[in-house]
Amino acid sequence: MSSALQKSLLVLDLLLILALQTSDGQSVEWCIADEQTPDDELQTALDWACGKGGADCSKIQAAHQPCFLPNTIRDHASFAFNNYYQKFKHKGATCYFNAAAMITDLDPSHNSCKFEYLP
Repeated sequence: MSSALQKSLLVLDLLLILALQTSDGQSVEWCIADEQTPDDELQTALDWACGKGGADCSKIQAAHQPCFLPNTIRDHASFAFNNYYQKFKHKGATCYFNAAAMITDLDPSHNSCKFEYLP
């Protein structure tokens, strides 16, 4: 590999790292449903997040809302988990949901459904 190409790749890597960090050096993180969690466990965690947990689940609760589709437990759980996590992480909340969730640095937003990120 040529040194010019190596330098270009290094610059791109650094730009990507910087793009995924906030101005105070913190990584940008979203909380999503773990792919390995069974639907019944996701449903229980989703019900808690949208109920007692205090997540705003209005964007997944009606067909005309921007995050209703895809209409799967996993997608709805991801939205609810992230909303809860972003809303309460500064008060000590975690992205755990009884091992049903995980942190990602890849923005899970899709089409008109925007997953919130709060620094």
